[in-house]
Amino acid sequence: MNSTTDKIKGAANEAAGAVKEAVGKAVGNPGLEIEGAGQKLKGEAQGAVADAKDAVKKLVDKV
Repeated sequence: MNSTTDKIKGAANEAAGAVKEAVGKAVGNPGLEIEGAGQKLKGEAQGAVADAKDAVKKLVDKV
């Protein structure tokens, strides 16, 4: 997977997680709220992986 794909998937997971978390809070469903928080974290991690890939690519391109 390239960094752009990772960024897109990360953003999608963050958005979906935020929605799940908000719905869970609104309807009083702690399980859904926790699931959403976990999905948001997954998205953030995917974004971090993409940033790391970009940084490595920039370093390699300089050499």
